[in-house]
Amino acid sequence: MTTTMEYHNPVLLHPTVDGLNIKPDGIYVDVTFGGGGHSKEILRRLGPNGKLFAFDQDEDALANALPDERFTLINENFRFIKRFLRFHGIKGVDGILADLGVSSHQFDVPERGFSTRFDADLDMRMSQKNDLNAYRVVNEYEEQDLRRVFFDYGELKNAPVLARTIVEARKDYPIKTTDELKDVLKKFLPEKVRNKILAQIYQAIRIEVNQEMDVLKEFIEQSLEILNPGGRLSVISYHSLEDRLVKRFIKNGMFEGEPERDFFGNFSVPFKTIGKLIVPDDEEIKINNRARSAKLRIAEKI
Repeated sequence: MTTTMEYHNPVLLHPTVDGLNIKPDGIYVDVTFGGGGHSKEILRRLGPNGKLFAFDQDEDALANALPDERFTLINENFRFIKRFLRFHGIKGVDGILADLGVSSHQFDVPERGFSTRFDADLDMRMSQKNDLNAYRVVNEYEEQDLRRVFFDYGELKNAPVLARTIVEARKDYPIKTTDELKDVLKKFLPEKVRNKILAQIYQAIRIEVNQEMDVLKEFIEQSLEILNPGGRLSVISYHSLEDRLVKRFIKNGMFEGEPERDFFGNFSVPFKTIGKLIVPDDEEIKINNRARSAKLRIAEKI
């Protein structure tokens, strides 16, 4: 049985929940439940008539469900937020919290294959229901698709040569484990920057396996639909790809291009930004290393 303790500290706990501007009788959603740290804080601020729905596609997180009648945990990917809230009779909510990326727990369970620290089967699925895993990406993707994954999601300039090297190596035998993958790519991992490059390679494969960028886009678009006017969105991201999408949508209401202006040169946007970008202080990073790259953005639906 997985314990809540293994999930470590929730990142930017108070600023993220403060950002929701909680009303005691409001309806809130924590789409990345994990160890339940953010959810507990939301429940602490809710009154007896408030409601909290939480999503987590990882079966391990179910062990942390909170014994509170105001709380409902939904074991699904948050890209389906609108569908499953409707199923529970909820059409509008007052606040949504998202702590993106991989939970500390997922990094710390070696067999999940997320961490560069352990040897494990190439998996990296956030939900074991997924058909696509890291093994299939590494061993079955065409060279140009691998190149796209490394370039788009790892922001690796040497994506073409990484892809070619993998395709050549797997002709002899499949690449089954994370250590085998490191071995195949070892000439591109000089000691000085080894951990940084590995982190980028793992990130790229993980994002592809879990369709993280598509999921994020679908989630943010649906958030806009289900937030009540004045409702808040509180999002923590961990890399520039996520943060750019969140920032652009909050600013423009779209992921690409610019919104159309009216006759007077004004354009209407669905959100207003609340406060400035928030990052953890040195103290939090010291206690929780996972927080080091966290960026929190808060928006209010107009």
